[in-house]
Amino acid sequence: MIEPKTRATRARTLHLNVNGKRVAAKAEPRMLLSDFLRHELGLTGTHVGCEHGVCGCCTILYNGVPIRSCLMLAVQARGSRIVTVEGLANEDGSLHPIQQAFLDCHGLQCGFCTPGFLMATYAFLKEHSALRMTDEEIRVAIAGNLCRCTGYQGIVRAVRQAAQTMKK
Repeated sequence: MIEPKTRATRARTLHLNVNGKRVAAKAEPRMLLSDFLRHELGLTGTHVGCEHGVCGCCTILYNGVPIRSCLMLAVQARGSRIVTVEGLANEDGSLHPIQQAFLDCHGLQCGFCTPGFLMATYAFLKEHSALRMTDEEIRVAIAGNLCRCTGYQGIVRAVRQAAQTMKK
């Protein structure tokens, strides 16, 4: 049985700024922001792991603040500024210093959780002058992101390298 579309369930056109570009696309009222980014805008770098806000794979910046995009409805993002992992790389395709650091320090593992770590690190380094941070401070900063492959040593080294590179 197909339910008829009512005014409350009808897709709405959302206008927002994603990775520095104005976009408009339709979203049904119950569509998650993570699904909107992936399926309506084709930004598949935002991964969906647990869909409960626990793993951090879907971390994006929402008006400059890191959030779990699987915990927010797309319609709530109307008019906002969104940065996804696709927004980190430079326009010429060169890697952002955080991406390069994760590559250099073997912080990528299988790569599934990497977009969330990159966005969490980006937000952290934007807020903190990180040259003298301890490993414990870095671990606290990335505590909302889970990697199921292996330990976090490479990721911690990557955050430290990125901080040093970005400070230059």
